[in-house]
Amino acid sequence: MKIIILGAGQVGSSVAANLCSEANDITVIDRNPAVLRNLQERLDLKTITGAASHPSTLEQAGASDADMIIAVTNSDETNMVACQVAYTMFHTPMKIARVRNSEYLNSRGFFAQDAMPVDVLISPEQIVTESVARLISLPGAIQVLDFANGQVQMVAVKVTGQNVLALEPIGKLGRLLPHVEFRVVSIFREGQVIIPDGRTQIQDKDEVFIIGAPKHIKTLLRLTKQTDKSIKRITIASGGNIGRRLAKLLENRYQVKVIELSAEKAQKAAEELNNAIVLNGDAADEELLIEENIEDTDIFCALTNADEANIISCLLAKRLGARRVMALINRAAYVDLVQSDVIDIAISPQQATIGSLLAHTRKGDVVVVHSLRRGAAEAIEAIAHGDRTTSNVVGRSIEEIPLPPDTSIGAIVRDDKVSIAHHDTVIASEDHVILLVGDKKRVSEVERLFQVKITFL
Repeated sequence: MKIIILGAGQVGSSVAANLCSEANDITVIDRNPAVLRNLQERLDLKTITGAASHPSTLEQAGASDADMIIAVTNSDETNMVACQVAYTMFHTPMKIARVRNSEYLNSRGFFAQDAMPVDVLISPEQIVTESVARLISLPGAIQVLDFANGQVQMVAVKVTGQNVLALEPIGKLGRLLPHVEFRVVSIFREGQVIIPDGRTQIQDKDEVFIIGAPKHIKTLLRLTKQTDKSIKRITIASGGNIGRRLAKLLENRYQVKVIELSAEKAQKAAEELNNAIVLNGDAADEELLIEENIEDTDIFCALTNADEANIISCLLAKRLGARRVMALINRAAYVDLVQSDVIDIAISPQQATIGSLLAHTRKGDVVVVHSLRRGAAEAIEAIAHGDRTTSNVVGRSIEEIPLPPDTSIGAIVRDDKVSIAHHDTVIASEDHVILLVGDKKRVSEVERLFQVKITFL
């Protein structure tokens, strides 16, 4: 696939790295030659220095025969104009744009082919907000992924100490919880992927991926003591776009407190929010946190644009007694460094956003992609088509399907009914099949499994 990426910032670089590893023809456009040189030294791609929305720049990049343009510069307007130029002058089939400003996002009918021809809108702030909200709703999880319009969830949990999950083999755990429908689809242990069976024993420090309907996942985490206490009080360090969005989403269900350093942003947050308390102050100010009873906070979320400020405020909040802390981390190199026993969850906007983009680059009918393990693995929702003659999966039981190594099928959604996958489950046409691919290099093999043969009509 020939893809042009506009913008070599954090998101653009992450997208380029992911797509280059899948044998795509990638060209990146940016105004900064130094950033492009660095990118070209690391990845097998072409770069062009220039204005992303200029017709001459897009023509030089080969827009006339490109399959897709991904516009992720820091300017909403540049991204939208670039899509308009690609549509009008080059007839580019797929146009994806990152748009942050809610004025654009909330304008009904604005993004139509006869108005602003953007096929897919990506709002990192909205994606991150929804991701954090899911983590808050399931506080025992370190990652929560939605599939099939929310009918299925896959959660990652980090097993520590004498957790119930680690006390029994997986098969016995299922028998102990007969009314909870779930499946352990994968275990990551010391950098290795384990596809478990009923005899597999979960160990301390394992990262375990579990799939099921949301109500069953919530019950499982509660019964296995992953969630030890209900969530009531949430403190958000940021009154910016993400902080305000999250507070708005949560203020009617929890006791929400927002701390914002900028007086202007604090004022704006206070005007937009109805039930949340907004404070103008520094979330890394120990006296302020003590005064605001941080020890009573169930979840502390640091969501500013500054990684260092988020890390420091989380470390301080944790030391002062906050039960669980989350930090928004833009620099990928920081994520593994800070996610530990001190900072419970490091949220990467790039990893949260990348799945929304990858779903549109996949072959076969792949409708949802989530990037896992800092891009090393993926969770995929694919739709099966055809019959036993024209498909590699339809009409076959799961044990008959030649899945790549380190890959497992966790659940199937058929006619809006969720079924946990077993070895004898037979896949039917139009089933939504949810898989975990432990090694991203195997994704192309999964795509081929879900491509129908040429005789299919």
